[in-house]
Amino acid sequence: MSNVFNAAEVIDMGIEKEKKRRDFYGFAAEKFKEKEMKELFGRLRDWEEAHIKKFIEIRNSVEDYEISESYQGEFAAYIKSLVDDMLYSQVSSGWFAENVKTQLTAIQYGIGFEKDAILFFNELLKYMNPAHKGKIEELIGEEKKHLVYLTELKKKYA
Repeated sequence: MSNVFNAAEVIDMGIEKEKKRRDFYGFAAEKFKEKEMKELFGRLRDWEEAHIKKFIEIRNSVEDYEISESYQGEFAAYIKSLVDDMLYSQVSSGWFAENVKTQLTAIQYGIGFEKDAILFFNELLKYMNPAHKGKIEELIGEEKKHLVYLTELKKKYA
């Protein structure tokens, strides 16, 4: 007999990750005085806020959708390992002030967050109800754009 895992719980994890990314970009927007950096991180913060809203819409429509596991705890353990990343546990204003001193460092952390988002969403996509896959694919596309933008910007500051 296979076990089931509620997809809404996984989406809640995705929402929490989006909030952490939003907070990180908000800290960066406040820290840097250069107009380009303030605008960049402010825009990324706002994009993550929009993603949170999209995820909440998806979350509100998946209450009864369950994911099959091949053994008890399989999916929960895997998704937990994707969520319980040191990168996310570090995000706080104090940590940010202490550890992010340069634009390049902020950009590098942003790149890590965007890669993590792409990985998480791609894994989530495999288990989503087909009715919601388009929205998740759209979010993946947006995160890829963020990644490319940050990677190009990194070249300028490296």
